Amino acid sequence: MSATSALAAQQQALLQALYLPRHADAIKIVATHVRPERAGGQNHLERGLQAYRSNGHALAQRVLSAAYPVLAQLMGEENLEGLSRHFWQRQPPTRGDMAQWGAGFPALLETLSELMQQEPYLADVARVEWALHAAATQADGQTDLPSFALLESRDPTGLALVLSPGAQCLPSVFPVVSIVRSHLAGEPTLEEAGARVRMQMAETALVWRQGLKPALRHAQAGEAVFIAALQENRSLADSLSATPELDFQQWLVPAVHTGLLLGARAL
Repeated sequence: MSATSALAAQQQALLQALYLPRHADAIKIVATHVRPERAGGQNHLERGLQAYRSNGHALAQRVLSAAYPVLAQLMGEENLEGLSRHFWQRQPPTRGDMAQWGAGFPALLETLSELMQQEPYLADVARVEWALHAAATQADGQTDLPSFALLESRDPTGLALVLSPGAQCLPSVFPVVSIVRSHLAGEPTLEEAGARVRMQMAETALVWRQGLKPALRHAQAGEAVFIAALQENRSLADSLSATPELDFQQWLVPAVHTGLLLGARAL
């Protein structure tokens, strides 16, 4: 084996060792590629590997706490630490940018039956939080005010609308908007959000990038279907026909004012 191939094999073994659940297994896989020659080299190797693994677990918790701050409050840092380590081992990062790691965490929560029985809304809350996190890393969108003149000069069948980057609706059978906003903005209060959980109120979250920050509110009646249609590149006429319950005239001005709607374009 060439020196380059040997180095690549050692690097791959180290990556595998970082994500193994048991430290003893991590030592074994690294030992197959690294043979310390100096006295005490094995102890040095084990200490170094333990440091790498500990740093990886700490990084996993920091990254998930940043992406899921409400979840961290709901679960407690100690519980999140254990779950972040489990997620780190099951779905290790595949990109150099750690801000892109964590999208699969809501799906992992759904596999934890005991946790979901106690707090069944956690996975949906996590989905809303990831949508906010993803919106925060989207490219900036610029409002094109002159383009809105097309709404008066063009037939809706030949017109499309341009939404803010990261805009999406997330329906839930739980009051996810109330839960997230009560923890991040204090509105509604925690008591009010708790009451909505007990009443089993369903809420659909609308997430988008408002200027430089992610935004969250309740989706209006029919708004989720309307936004999905627009994102399928359907015309304004088709999008409106898909959701007759949406009052477009009342929706339009606030959508522009809050940065949800950035402009119009001819198809």
